[in-house]
Amino acid sequence: MILAMNSSFVDPSLQFETQLKITESSFKMVFSIPSLDKVKEIGKSEDKQEDLETLYRSIFNIYEDTLLILVSKDFYKLQILKEMAVWMNEDSSYLQERAMVIISRVLSFASRKVKGYTSVDAPCLGILAAELSLLCSHTDPSITQQASLGMYHLLCIAKCQSADIAKNKTAKYAKPGSHCLQPSSSDTEFLPKILQRDKTTIAQSVGKTLLPSLLTDFVWTLLMKLSVPDPVTASEAAAILKLTLEYHAPKVTMVSKIVDAIYKQLRANASHTMKQAMLRVITLLTRTSPKKVIFQLMDYPVPADNTLILMWHAAGSESSVAPHVLKTILLILKGKPGEMQERKKERKRFSLDITNMMPVAASQALCTLLPVGCYKKAVAQFFPQLLMALMLQLFYSSNLRLLTEDRPFYACDALRVLLNCSGLQQVDTALQRKNCWNQFSQVLFHHHGVYLVAKTLSEYNFPQFPETLHYLYKLSVEGPRRSEDSVIIIIFLTELLNNFFKDPFPEEFLVLFRNWVNDSDPAVSKLSLQKIASMAPVINEIENVSSLLLSIVDAFLSKDKTVVIRAFMTLRSLLVRLDKVTYSSLCTRIASSYCPLMDHSNGGIRSMAIRHFGELLRDMSHYTWMLNDVVFRGLVPLILFLEDTEARVVKACKHTLGICASELKWSASYLFNDEYYSFELVVLNICNNLLISHGNYITDLISDTLGYLRSSRTHLRRASVILIGYLAKLGGYLLHRDELEVMLEAVDRVLRDNDPTIRELAGITHKLFKEIAHTLTSSNIKQSFRRFFNFIYIKKLKPLYNYNLPKHLTGSPMGIKETKND
Repeated sequence: MILAMNSSFVDPSLQFETQLKITESSFKMVFSIPSLDKVKEIGKSEDKQEDLETLYRSIFNIYEDTLLILVSKDFYKLQILKEMAVWMNEDSSYLQERAMVIISRVLSFASRKVKGYTSVDAPCLGILAAELSLLCSHTDPSITQQASLGMYHLLCIAKCQSADIAKNKTAKYAKPGSHCLQPSSSDTEFLPKILQRDKTTIAQSVGKTLLPSLLTDFVWTLLMKLSVPDPVTASEAAAILKLTLEYHAPKVTMVSKIVDAIYKQLRANASHTMKQAMLRVITLLTRTSPKKVIFQLMDYPVPADNTLILMWHAAGSESSVAPHVLKTILLILKGKPGEMQERKKERKRFSLDITNMMPVAASQALCTLLPVGCYKKAVAQFFPQLLMALMLQLFYSSNLRLLTEDRPFYACDALRVLLNCSGLQQVDTALQRKNCWNQFSQVLFHHHGVYLVAKTLSEYNFPQFPETLHYLYKLSVEGPRRSEDSVIIIIFLTELLNNFFKDPFPEEFLVLFRNWVNDSDPAVSKLSLQKIASMAPVINEIENVSSLLLSIVDAFLSKDKTVVIRAFMTLRSLLVRLDKVTYSSLCTRIASSYCPLMDHSNGGIRSMAIRHFGELLRDMSHYTWMLNDVVFRGLVPLILFLEDTEARVVKACKHTLGICASELKWSASYLFNDEYYSFELVVLNICNNLLISHGNYITDLISDTLGYLRSSRTHLRRASVILIGYLAKLGGYLLHRDELEVMLEAVDRVLRDNDPTIRELAGITHKLFKEIAHTLTSSNIKQSFRRFFNFIYIKKLKPLYNYNLPKHLTGSPMGIKETKND
């Protein structure tokens, strides 16, 4: 029946499954037969005894021949031998020696047959080798002998299998079988003998010969044997497993699966007789695969149970792998607790589904590993990395509100352990006295906690300062993984620099602060600006001060209003102390940057931009000629925002226009007194002064004013209608017909404004434009003569709109004189 299946068209997997079932039932019948001596006793005569013996031997020969035929067709069916070893061990009543003889003979046949094969498909060799390795130490010498012989033939097959893999990689066209060398007869007699009861030789031979996947099966099978009820078998398995991993652990794959299996077994049975053997497996695997072991150990629920803590101790028991273990933990600490995993379906997590709680586990693990004596050197090597990683974890954990057993966060515990293990016990005591550790559990005070740690470390002149500073610099240059990390880094770095360097900082650190000014995180920008502002007393000692100042100017473009305000304040504090030579080289660029912000949506920013613009003009009073273009570029918003709805903006405009009038020698500053103040009179006075001294700017001012006619703010549309009317009235002779048409079109839209006051004012302006258009001539000669006449004779203007004029205008000093130019 078994052999008939070979010639059928049944699916191979189904065929093998059926054959295995029949073979198992046959095995249980065949090997349940009494021994040959007992069978002979049944026969009453010599002839019957001889017939019984022949029948007895025929039964076993048929069973053996059946296996030989199956294996000769397909080496995959060597798996039946593996099952036979398992069946044999399940019941000691079976004829174990006879079963071992058949297994050994079939393996011997297969080892000879394999020479003619170009490829060997025998995935069961690892498990079969594990079963045979245990039988090589059997109490029955005959079983031991057959097991060691079978192990020898199995290794020959495995050697051919390994050679086949190597041949495919190197010599593609080698002759079939040339790579598979059969040992000599003398070797055959010698090797099986040394495999008997010699666990070291077995472990070395198996580890050297089996492919990584098969060696992993070998290790896994022995690991499972540690939990069998028979203490002898478990002890033998432990001994072979230990020796195998000591020599060949690097070849073992599926390390995470092995670690998880050990955890489950120890957790299920805390008093496991093979506990020490299993923990030794963890230690040996950590030697060669620290990353895989540590990642698996961190992937269990937090807080860690006693079983997991035991496994941590086992993983961290050797100093040779301490640096690798800490590197792996640091890699895990880069994660953010509670953060969702990017690839949710990649693998099943043991903790909180797809949320990453491994950093919390890593923090708890550090509390266990850092105090270990053999870790002292590694802790000193990685002190800066551990310090900053835990500082960041404190920040992440404080947001999660993770409290376990009424204790602070594990990151906090780990940081304290780090300080104590690094000879900084005084720092820990001082921080405890300052109530620092409690502040980390409160999000609002976390940044102050970071400041306290850095300051206290500096106060005690901690010896790790050079390497810590170097690491912080490296971290700052490379850029952290998350924007919020930068805040912690800046606070820490700034405090260290404050305590060990005098302002200004060395150039390489100033570059960092300059770059942080325009960081995407507003908190980072403000911290950097705050530190730069503190350097105002030594601003002239900074080498590349221009670059620093311009980076602050660039921060004016930030979308965060608090950053813009901080940039204003910082720049102003530096400009006050800046030497005039450098100031003069930058004043135009800085003044230009204020102009767009005069029209900012935030009133605070508008008022500061306007006021600081005026302060800059006052600072540069000796360089007014350099700033003329910028002054007139900002003149329109300065005038229009006199009508702003916010008093602080109006006050700032009056302040700055007063400075402009003073610097440009205009007699207009008295108009800003509240007693005589009138927006229209201010506009009228400024326009008259413009015409006298800077008439060439009028067309540019008209162009700037036109843009405000479309403003969404009512007061700006109203003010711009008045301003453009006066500018056109006084400078109409400078306009071309096409320019005037554009102006008329713009005012036409305002005539339909929702505000009745604006419509009324726009009507007056529209009438003015029509009058100017009527006076324009198409003759170039006449137009030039008209411009020349207006240039040498300036006619006195009176208010055109009567918009909010003061009641006692006659008492105001409004003498506007006619002027003739030579």
